[in-house]
Amino acid sequence: MKKSFYIFIGIVFILFVLFSSINTKVLAESLNNVVVDISKTKIAPGDEVTLTINFGAKLGAYTVDVDYDNKIFDYVRSEGGTDNDDGSKVRLVFYDTQGGKNPRETASITFKAKESLTTSNPTDFSVTLTGMATPDAQSYDDILTPFKKDILVEPKYEKYNLSLQYEKNILPNQEKDMKLITSSTMGKNYDHVRLIAKLTSKPSENATAKLLTTNNEKVEIDLFQSGWGEAEGYKIGGKNVKQELALRGLFSEEGNYSINIKLVDRDNSDTVIAEKNFDLAVGEKKESDTTKQETGKTDSNKTKDKEIVKDEDDNLPETLPKTGTVKYIAIVAIIGMLIAIYIFITKKDEKK
Repeated sequence: MKKSFYIFIGIVFILFVLFSSINTKVLAESLNNVVVDISKTKIAPGDEVTLTINFGAKLGAYTVDVDYDNKIFDYVRSEGGTDNDDGSKVRLVFYDTQGGKNPRETASITFKAKESLTTSNPTDFSVTLTGMATPDAQSYDDILTPFKKDILVEPKYEKYNLSLQYEKNILPNQEKDMKLITSSTMGKNYDHVRLIAKLTSKPSENATAKLLTTNNEKVEIDLFQSGWGEAEGYKIGGKNVKQELALRGLFSEEGNYSINIKLVDRDNSDTVIAEKNFDLAVGEKKESDTTKQETGKTDSNKTKDKEIVKDEDDNLPETLPKTGTVKYIAIVAIIGMLIAIYIFITKKDEKK
């Protein structure tokens, strides 16, 4: 009797397990309409980007996990559940506490690109979903194959500027210390660039010019002949870039020289990144000519001013306005006297 009872209990337990397993499979479904959107695919440092998850159905529960690169992004906020950020993953959990009366179809998570970034940063967000259920608590299959959303964080680059600086006059056959400066407030990053210089005009066919510098191996090179940098180039880029190259200019004759300098990208068939033309006047300025010219200009202005003043003096009356006032007073006095005489004579005639 006891043996039969135990056998019966075992059969019931096995049937219960089988029924539970079958029932779970019937209830569990795949949610095939999930769509993950990203608000932008390219942003600048300091900008925000939002991921929106559309479930394609009303859910009473879900868990959304978003993996992100914490060297590039900071978590900002989310909408559609209780959030938790562990520094590299944001987990958003939702459960309808009103028993299926307040389900959700979407959720969103917002990140901000770090303002300190100075280079191009391609990356992505990885989104998975678990614990999804209908408002009446029927479960959906987890989505463990992540949705990948690519994004590029890139600064707003400013152009590179080339400037050639030196002091005082450039004299023929005398080396002149110069500085060639490459600068940008936010320069795009390049791994391999070179500087190339070309003499585009000179005062005569026999005139020569050199832009000399010394490389790391203490070898003197001429930018007109070899350019600057190793054959493969050097790195440049970032915030407030300012690279100075010490040069010694040497020009054989007096006159005007024109120099073209380019910064080129070796990784892109020497595409020009920045370019500028410099016009240099070689030769000592004649102080006498300069003084004469400036003095002549000054004397001319003084003469002109003097003539203007003289013209104004010629047009002015010899006497000041005070004299004119005295004349008016005399005229008024005479008229008053005439009126008085007229009144006196008229009264005298009336008495007669």
